[in-house]
Amino acid sequence: MRIGLLGGSFNPPHRAHLAISLFAIKRLKLDRVWWLVTPGNPLKDARTLHDLRERTEAARRMARDPRIEISCLESVIGTRYTVDTIRYLRRRTSGLRFVWIMGADNLAQFHRWQNWRSIASEVPIAVIDRPPQSFRALASPASQALARYRLPESETCLLADHRAPAWVFLTGLKLTLSSTGLRNVDGSWRTK
Repeated sequence: MRIGLLGGSFNPPHRAHLAISLFAIKRLKLDRVWWLVTPGNPLKDARTLHDLRERTEAARRMARDPRIEISCLESVIGTRYTVDTIRYLRRRTSGLRFVWIMGADNLAQFHRWQNWRSIASEVPIAVIDRPPQSFRALASPASQALARYRLPESETCLLADHRAPAWVFLTGLKLTLSSTGLRNVDGSWRTK
């Protein structure tokens, strides 16, 4: 089984999370995408972070597809770091092939993640184009360090079968929604 992992605060979850997941399922030939709702992103201000239960329930309502599963795994295993989550999953699952899914905005600051090189060596990565961050992302320290492991977009459907490190930059989905943009100044969620 081929599983895409989409981690994030989901504060709030929005249509772009759903669109990215469905896009990844199609382009990467995934069986499922797991939304990993983090208890807190170490690189973000926690003052505007809504309760984990509230974010998880909102994610379930937004997902609306049986191929997308919502998980609070990081809360269960007691971490906020992707590297710990991936290592946990790889130790405790067999027969599953994982792909980490991130937006170009995350690739731009991936070099700031805890043990980012270990993440890249543990699981293939799919980076989703996210204007206007694309140029900054492709010039980032992590992108430059991993340049020799980048696959051509024509090999996207094979990514889950590649040994890490391997990554692909996926174009074609042009969504600019962000959770930050959907929060009011006081941190409350805008309703639409």
